[in-house]
Amino acid sequence: MANEEPQYRVTYSDERFELREYAPYLVAETRVAAPFDQAGNEAFSILAGYIFGNNRGQQKIEMTAPVSQVPASEKIEMTAPVSQMPDSSAEEAYVFSFVMPSRYTRATLPVPLDARVNIREMPARTMAVIAYSGTWSRSRYEAQEQTLLTAVRTAGLKTVGKPVFARYNPPFMPWFLRRNEVMIEVLP
Repeated sequence: MANEEPQYRVTYSDERFELREYAPYLVAETRVAAPFDQAGNEAFSILAGYIFGNNRGQQKIEMTAPVSQVPASEKIEMTAPVSQMPDSSAEEAYVFSFVMPSRYTRATLPVPLDARVNIREMPARTMAVIAYSGTWSRSRYEAQEQTLLTAVRTAGLKTVGKPVFARYNPPFMPWFLRRNEVMIEVLP
C-alpha cells in the first residue's frame, strides 16, 4: 500500500524538471547535527518515535512520504558589531521532516513528548523538482541538485531557500528501485 503524499498540481514539466504547486501541509521535524550520510539515521529514530506513540495520547500516526532533509539554518536578529572569525566547530546540521497525514489539523495532531520534535505548517508554495532513482549518497544527491539548479536558472526562475532532499522509500527498498527527489522553492 502506498504512503500518503502532500497534495500538489503539476503546472509545468519537461525533460529537465517539473513545477509543482503544493497545498499547505503539516510536518513533524527535528534538527540533527551530523554528517549528511549519517544524519538520517538519527533523525529517523527521533521522528519515528513521535509517530509510533511518543506523543500525548500515545497515538500511532501512519507513515507518509517523503522524508525530507534540508541543511539547517537559523535566523537570528541583527546586532552590532559585525565580526568575522573562522568557525572551529564546522557543525554540519540538517532539518528532517515527516509529512503528517492530511486528516490532521494543527489542533488535532498529537503533541510530541520529545522536545526535539517540532510541528510546523508548510505553506502553499511552488517547487521545482527533479526525480531520480538510486542511492542516498551525498555525491548522488549533489549531482542531482546541481542539475536542478542549472535547469531552474536556465529557465529564468528565481529560487527561494535551500534545496530539499526528498526520500520516498524505506531503507530496505533496493537502491535501484528508490524514488528520490531534489526540490527547491521558486517564485511563482
